[in-house]
Amino acid sequence: MSEPLGTVIAADESPSTSEFSFVVKGKGVLKGQYVQLRHGEGLLFGFVSEVFKANRYYERAESVADFERGPGISNQFPTDSWEYVIALVKVLGVFDGGRFQRAFMPPSPGAAVYGAEPDVLRSFLGFEENGLFLGSIEHHDVPARISMTRLLQKHLAILAMSGAGKSHLASVLLEELLSREQKDGRVAVVVVDIHGEYGGFAHDPVFGKKTTVIEGGDIAIPLKKVNPETMMEWLPHLSAPQRDVLRLALSGLRESKKDADGYSFKELIAAIDSADVSKDEVKRALKRSLSELKRHRFLSRKTENPKLLTQVRPGHLLILDFSPIDSLRKKQILVSLVARRLFLLRKKGKIPPFMLLIEEAHNFAREKAEESEAVSRAIIETIAREGRKFGASLCLISQRPVNLSTTALSQCNTHIILRVTNPNDLDHIQMSSEGIDARVAKSITGLKVGEAILVGEAVNYPVFISVRDRKSEKREKGAPLHRQAIEFEENAEKKAKNVEAFL
Repeated sequence: MSEPLGTVIAADESPSTSEFSFVVKGKGVLKGQYVQLRHGEGLLFGFVSEVFKANRYYERAESVADFERGPGISNQFPTDSWEYVIALVKVLGVFDGGRFQRAFMPPSPGAAVYGAEPDVLRSFLGFEENGLFLGSIEHHDVPARISMTRLLQKHLAILAMSGAGKSHLASVLLEELLSREQKDGRVAVVVVDIHGEYGGFAHDPVFGKKTTVIEGGDIAIPLKKVNPETMMEWLPHLSAPQRDVLRLALSGLRESKKDADGYSFKELIAAIDSADVSKDEVKRALKRSLSELKRHRFLSRKTENPKLLTQVRPGHLLILDFSPIDSLRKKQILVSLVARRLFLLRKKGKIPPFMLLIEEAHNFAREKAEESEAVSRAIIETIAREGRKFGASLCLISQRPVNLSTTALSQCNTHIILRVTNPNDLDHIQMSSEGIDARVAKSITGLKVGEAILVGEAVNYPVFISVRDRKSEKREKGAPLHRQAIEFEENAEKKAKNVEAFL
């Protein structure tokens, strides 16, 4: 071990099996630092939860006030020599015989406290040598290399307010997944990109060959591949008679056109018109509802895009760029379509294990919304509940976790939380994350951009990390606000000059 940081002291109800205090030797201890000390045959690990300064000369307010009326207390007494620092440590566990366990006995007063050794700390937190390198631990030269299995198999949620670095962290995660070698295990990655924030991957010299970008307006699926249940999920307000007619029409078309390349929307309407139903009102109402799907222009005769069977590959990134789409309902339908097909193909073993990353997940799995306004919520919740058994992983990114489905969020066993200040969101995060205690929750509002708290299945204990810089090219749609303002005025001036020259 290196030089000791300080010595354990006896205080009120301390040391205990949950916390202890020590007097700092020098000034080399920081809040958030990990420490260790000898404990029987093993090592006791702890986390510096707070640091206090004390000085006996300044304990009594009336005495300080009285001396300060004169030349000052520091001019009459050796106050500097009586100042000392106390660090409060939360006990995390004991490392003994290569295993970590709970502390059943407190440390002894007078025991020397040391900084945590990097190798032991790495094992204690659950990091892996070939894990995903997301950043580093604060105050320690220890890279945060997270096990891909522990991070993704039971789903991941990235939660933060706008501008706190969610997309940056997600980009770092994507870089790590795309950089893995076959021997380490690779997954396919599908990203629902709402604002065109990940397009830079396609232009990057390293990751470009591993990236495919599909514009949201180009997404299409043959009508032949849409079963009645899926279409009724897109149109949840259909009545029972309308559902019966739709099921009958689609089943009849599938049977009569099974040898054809496919069938069109026009043929579906014709099948509905020919259905043996006594009330024409049922047919008319059903056709009005179907006209909405037709307006969204994603149902085709035989065009399929993306081709999930060939474009979802290990170590490959498929980006669905929704930035050109204005309709939230269309976005929800497309997410429902892609997510359901991904899950079905993975259950049949036709595509590799995958991670589906959904930006602004609160818009696609809204907690308090009617079924007609949350078309994609059902499949997201299904993957959240059942996906881990089939290698189907979710990464939900949200700036409003209070609006995100409790079912989906609670199934995300790992949370990476960046800065959040909204009290409703903070309460919701604390209730949905078992690893967040009051101390960690209080720290969330004070996080800086690029700092995050990692809690849950991926690590043995909650850990603060500084997210590393990204390696890939950043090419977002939309310039900074000041640049847009300058360009607008410059273009307006050019137009005015052109008009004046013309006249």
